[in-house]
Amino acid sequence: MSFPISAALLDACVLAQLSTKDSYGYEVTQELSSRLRVSESTIYPVLRRLQTTGQLSTYDQPFQGRMRRYYSLSDQGAVQLENYRADWKQFSSNINKILEKEK
Repeated sequence: MSFPISAALLDACVLAQLSTKDSYGYEVTQELSSRLRVSESTIYPVLRRLQTTGQLSTYDQPFQGRMRRYYSLSDQGAVQLENYRADWKQFSSNINKILEKEK
């Protein structure tokens, strides 16, 4: 993909990924990197930022003798995701009209 991903779009993608189920960081990275060019070094700061702003909450669970941190969507994150979805719908519609020369 030749288009850069903005911070807001990446936040929206992470929130959307976590809206279906709680996940740990590596799992989120694997899911998103299968569709976008992103790395762990890109995703982990996003997860921390979304946690700091109250859009994600975390909990730890043991896995193979160590603790694994899971991220879950907070109520605030769910509201923000709906805002992102509405914004994306309008934005993508406008871009499609330009690129596809719709009237």
